[in-house]
Amino acid sequence: MARRNSLIFLTAFGLLFTGCGKSGIEITESDILEVARDDANASKKDCENVSIKEQKDVYIVSFDTSSGSYEYKIGKDGIIQDRNYKRQTQEESAESEVVETPTKKSDKSSDSFDDSQQQAINAVLNNSGLEQDDVSDITCTLDSNTNQYTVTFVLNDVTNTSIVDANTFTVISTILG
Repeated sequence: MARRNSLIFLTAFGLLFTGCGKSGIEITESDILEVARDDANASKKDCENVSIKEQKDVYIVSFDTSSGSYEYKIGKDGIIQDRNYKRQTQEESAESEVVETPTKKSDKSSDSFDDSQQQAINAVLNNSGLEQDDVSDITCTLDSNTNQYTVTFVLNDVTNTSIVDANTFTVISTILG
């Protein structure tokens, strides 16, 4: 329920900022930081080494949490244009191994996902308020270096890509398009 409320807040916040660009209301650095922290699902006390740099049309926001480092490029309209997340690890391995997994479409194809992949898919769908039958062309890949799943699906002709922590099955980020 908290995730759904957070999603509703983000949507309302985004709509508010979309209208603000034309009305002359200025978005503050504090507002931009709140957008980034909300997207990262991090509270104020979770964030360390916070940096906000204003550039011509965007703010660059970066901060560290116990799980990793975040960097955002957020437009002055409050819309996230780019995000990067680097997971905190005990040892950084030199090689990145990506495990490809089968694609499962809403036409009930015979391909299936293992339990962990299905948990990652369910986390993304629950975070979006969707059911698996609502989407098509689902893929799920594991990057063993970052220990993150990349879940991709199509909804209403728009490709959605989400990153999910493989340990906690927490959705780290979602990009539409």
